[in-house]
Amino acid sequence: MTVAGERELPLALTMGEPAGIGGEIALMAWARRADRIPPFFAIDDPARLRALARRTGIAAAIEPIAAPEDAPSIFPRALPVLAEPIAVEVAPGRPDAAAAPAVLGAIDRAVALALAGRVAAVVTNPIHKAALYAAGFRHPGHTEYLADKAGLRHPSVMMLVSADLRVVPVTIHVSLREAIAGLTADAIVHCGRIAAAALATDFAVARPRLAVAGLNPHAGEDGHMGREDIDIVRPAIERLRAAGIAATGPHPPDTMFSASARKTYDAALCMYHDQALIPLKTLDFDGGVNVTLGLPFVRTSPDHGTAFDIAGTGRARPDSLIAALRLADVLARNRRAAQRGRDVA
Repeated sequence: MTVAGERELPLALTMGEPAGIGGEIALMAWARRADRIPPFFAIDDPARLRALARRTGIAAAIEPIAAPEDAPSIFPRALPVLAEPIAVEVAPGRPDAAAAPAVLGAIDRAVALALAGRVAAVVTNPIHKAALYAAGFRHPGHTEYLADKAGLRHPSVMMLVSADLRVVPVTIHVSLREAIAGLTADAIVHCGRIAAAALATDFAVARPRLAVAGLNPHAGEDGHMGREDIDIVRPAIERLRAAGIAATGPHPPDTMFSASARKTYDAALCMYHDQALIPLKTLDFDGGVNVTLGLPFVRTSPDHGTAFDIAGTGRARPDSLIAALRLADVLARNRRAAQRGRDVA
């Protein structure tokens, strides 16, 4: 629903790794446009998408656009595509570093459009970091690259969202040994502050409640299974509370994701990657969405990879991308409503 006088802004969807399933799930999502899919356009190579539609048998029309503003009127009859030509022909399942400039170009254009207020949000298809590294990419991943492009002075924060659970990993793509060694109260507090602010603004949660997981089994059991929960996690929770954030814990990680426990909080702060992602993917493997918190624009992404093994076969499922598109639309509308409230105040 658009407020009177407010023009409808489409979502920008980046191409992701062209050898992966990003293109076909974009086509599949558009083909299901009548199923509450918000208007979006792809930043991609139109010829590639046409060939992919023919290869997979997906009934999707492709129509190039000159500007994002053209997308909403075209979306009902065709997938709008803002052309980002790929210099090489990339075969499904066979990534080529020569396509990296187009992959990054699509992300850069989406970010620029978001910062200019010409799109409602950015939705990114999965990238293949090895192919980008071979082309000189120097960021750990999407999240860090987006934060750099947005000019952030602080690290952005990853949240994974499903219908039944929101989780925020404090440490992300590092080994478990590195995660434990690098865990600090400052990092927990930073993630907690960013998460609480995003819950209030983007998720429209009036008083966000954070449940903070312990690092060790049984949250350390009073120091008998390690002192990290006493020396690092608990002081971070006290600092969050002192800042006015409703934070509880450290909670034993093996009990805090039960159905009854999940009713007591709005997001779980987890100490390392798998502590966050295992419960979420167990609850909703196909519908999880990756959200980057702390950016000056809304960004979501499917919570899966490039799936080279099934790329180009038409067997991919668009569920997570569709969930990412729908959530991006909701978060963007909530953020605009919150901004209007601040402007009135």
